[in-house]
Amino acid sequence: MRRSKLNALVRSFTLLASVGAPCLGYAADLLPPLPPEPLPPPVEIGGAWYLRGDVGVGAASYEKVVTTVKGGYLPDDYTIHQKNMGDQFFAGGGIGYQFNGFLRGDITGEYRGGSRFSFVEKFNLPYGDGTPAKGIDYDQGNLSSVVAMANGYIDLGTWYGVTPFVGGGIGAAFHTVSGFNDTGAGSAAGGFGIAATKHTTNLAWAAMAGLGYSVTPNLKLELGYRYMNLGHVGTGPVTCFNDPGCGGASYRLKEVTSHDVRIGMRWMLGGIVADYQPEPAPLIRKY
Repeated sequence: MRRSKLNALVRSFTLLASVGAPCLGYAADLLPPLPPEPLPPPVEIGGAWYLRGDVGVGAASYEKVVTTVKGGYLPDDYTIHQKNMGDQFFAGGGIGYQFNGFLRGDITGEYRGGSRFSFVEKFNLPYGDGTPAKGIDYDQGNLSSVVAMANGYIDLGTWYGVTPFVGGGIGAAFHTVSGFNDTGAGSAAGGFGIAATKHTTNLAWAAMAGLGYSVTPNLKLELGYRYMNLGHVGTGPVTCFNDPGCGGASYRLKEVTSHDVRIGMRWMLGGIVADYQPEPAPLIRKY
């Protein structure tokens, strides 16, 4: 009797297995397919590169004038007075890279022009009969420059869409002095001379600060101040027309500087980097 029951139980399990196996296979067919492998990240055109453009005006000046007379000497009591340099306008552009939310750098080139400089030379020059007198030369010329700079900036955080920044730059200034002439007065009245166009290359450096504003995620406007040191500029030797003995002097304007106000824009080419947001102070509850 016990063996009959065991055989009946085995036959029952066999029947269940034969019926359930096709059902399990059918259920497996109904399972959703495995998700596809993730695609590689898209390649961004431009990354965090940006283009920039700037225009502005600078209040230019120079520290002193150094006069050299080749094969000659300066008159007694020679002095320089009334040093002056007109404002410069400038326009430029460049390409840069935003490294993260607070650090960026760019390479720029700009043209600076519209600046006319002048100074007055005074010296002892007696009249022909020996009467003591002062000779005067009024000197003036035009200065234009092409400046190439490598710049770095630190963005100091963003508040209400406005980002203050500081920065600095170093590069080279390629100066051109043209239209230089001097006109005599006093006991040097009637004298007139000119100098040929002169090109000078110098180290240039700058310190900057300003405010940036995001018009769109890709377009940023800037209003900034820049102190620019352009080194020195020089003139060619002066040739006098009606006094062969007066020629040969050349001049060097030392420490040419400019206080610039500029308006600029930056156009992000891709890979927008979020502006740096300072972390809020921790919340402290007092009971």
